[in-house]
Amino acid sequence: MKKNILSVALCLFAVLASAQITLPKVFGDSMVLQRNIRIPVWGNAVPGSQIVAQLGNSIVNVKTDKTGKWMVRFPKFKAGGPYTLTIAEAGKQTKIQYKGILIGDVWLASGQSNMDFHVQQTQDAKNEIAKANYPQIRFIVVAQDMKLTPQNDILSGKWKVCNPTNVKDFSAVAYFFARKIHMDQNVPIGIVQPSRGGTPVEAWTSREKLLSSPITRARTLSNDTLTPNHFVQDSLNWVRMWDIVYHPQNNTDKIFTSTDYDDSSWRIVEMPGSIKNFGIGAYEGMVWMRKKVILPVSFSGKDLILNIGHPEMNYSLYFNGVEICKTVWNGAQTHTYSIPAGIVKKGENTIAVRIAMIWGNGGITPPAEDLYLADGKSKMSLAGKWLYQKDVEPSFPIRNNYQYYPTVLYNSMIHPLIPFGIKGFLWYQGEANDSAAYNYRKLFPMMISDWRTRWGQGDLPFLFVQLTNYKKGQAEPMESEWAELREAQTMTLSQPNTGMACIIDVGDADNIHPTNKQEVGHRLALIAEKQVYQQNVIASGPMFKNFSINGGEVSIRFSNIENGLKTRDGKDVTGFAIAGSDKHFYWAKATIKGDQVVVSSDKVTNPVAVRYAWADNPVCNLVNSEGLPAVPFRTDSWKGITQK
Repeated sequence: MKKNILSVALCLFAVLASAQITLPKVFGDSMVLQRNIRIPVWGNAVPGSQIVAQLGNSIVNVKTDKTGKWMVRFPKFKAGGPYTLTIAEAGKQTKIQYKGILIGDVWLASGQSNMDFHVQQTQDAKNEIAKANYPQIRFIVVAQDMKLTPQNDILSGKWKVCNPTNVKDFSAVAYFFARKIHMDQNVPIGIVQPSRGGTPVEAWTSREKLLSSPITRARTLSNDTLTPNHFVQDSLNWVRMWDIVYHPQNNTDKIFTSTDYDDSSWRIVEMPGSIKNFGIGAYEGMVWMRKKVILPVSFSGKDLILNIGHPEMNYSLYFNGVEICKTVWNGAQTHTYSIPAGIVKKGENTIAVRIAMIWGNGGITPPAEDLYLADGKSKMSLAGKWLYQKDVEPSFPIRNNYQYYPTVLYNSMIHPLIPFGIKGFLWYQGEANDSAAYNYRKLFPMMISDWRTRWGQGDLPFLFVQLTNYKKGQAEPMESEWAELREAQTMTLSQPNTGMACIIDVGDADNIHPTNKQEVGHRLALIAEKQVYQQNVIASGPMFKNFSINGGEVSIRFSNIENGLKTRDGKDVTGFAIAGSDKHFYWAKATIKGDQVVVSSDKVTNPVAVRYAWADNPVCNLVNSEGLPAVPFRTDSWKGITQK
């Protein structure tokens, strides 16, 4: 009898617990709701119950369905606030209430690491953070997650008001975009930020859409062999990897930092230099580096400054066996450290660095002049020969990186947000698809269509960032996966209500995450102001229009030139290459003539094709009257060219 009573009680408790009103985590205090649309709000409650929803003075009633789901749509609101949202069950005392709500424009900002890149990692971060008092800008950063099936709620996330405390972890691109739009349009701005580094477009697209394409069908079906246990094991492997990164193993932080340690068997590497300079291939793990330096007499008895330059990954620094910093990321605001006089020795001193080699990155990147010791008056370069050793700590466990798999991020980070009312989408991604640019021509528009269809707000504005300039320059014209990916992005402008910010002039040859996110956000905002807010602004740089051939010259015509073409630096035009029917490209002479650029080369008497800024990191300088860069292009469609 007691067991029966207990069972009934447990069942009753379960029913009561499930009967509570719940809303997805995308709703909360301080959120921004989209103006000028019927505002959707949804959740769960007792099946068949009557829900009373109130936003400001607007009240809407709805009955839950047989599964307990409900949705209301409030009438259109103008920008303003603050408002309170109250959700209650008719005749019951319990309710959910969210306060401090603003009505304005909500943008969903997604993509990989350059969208995820934090404000605290940008150039001039200290100043940007200090002045970030914009109470009418709010962010919700969606917790990174991955699932095999579409979820009804995000893992976690909370709306935060923009201030110097909160802004540090916001997407820098989205923040600088929001700041300009807010200041220019004088409306509250909300940013919903689902982003995750190193992820391809397929991970952000629904299963149904991916199954519709022969490009992605087989790979998507392969997900059916996965179970949540695969994710669990992979997560455990990641935990172990990070444990190794953050905690020196095998007492190495005591052994390899000692001034008495014999490193004569270690290999030599020139610093600054990235992982490819080590000659160890696609290595992943912890690497130790050491350098012994003879200090000048003038450094004796003084506090010194050590600038470790530009580490490419997580690192720890030691001086004469003393830990100076531990597990600092490359995105830190400074890599300059004080070395107390008490540990500085006359003559020989030992510097040790423990650095992670992950994701094809590691080492210390140029310039060499940023790698030095100083006493306040003079500097001593630390560039040159260092010694290094690998495989002295446990290997990183194998990680399958399931976040790269088709649809897993859509399921966990996009689907739960639908149909939260938004103004449009911001997107910065493409690096993870660079090896399959021709497929990206179809996959990127597929995702855009997928999201728009599911949001049910028509052809919502979809504004995206084109890949920047990155990697080393090239002496001669050649093929480039990054150029092909940029081309695929440009081709996506054929989709309705899309806009692209070209940033071919703000990248960093040695950093896939350039820190000038201010300009990226600014250019995205220019596109939005012209296309979405109907402002009379110059929003983008010259775009290839057509060309004609006259003898040995090719005349290129552009749109978006505004008051004319010019070069950014006032020098001759650079970045053009020209080829004949042999498909051998040569650097070309290019001259601005009115609204055209005339291209030629003494080496090509009968030209048939021209390319501009067609490289990973092109040297190019063509801009319009507003200083916005010309978009990279080619007039040919060759998949291979002739090279020496």
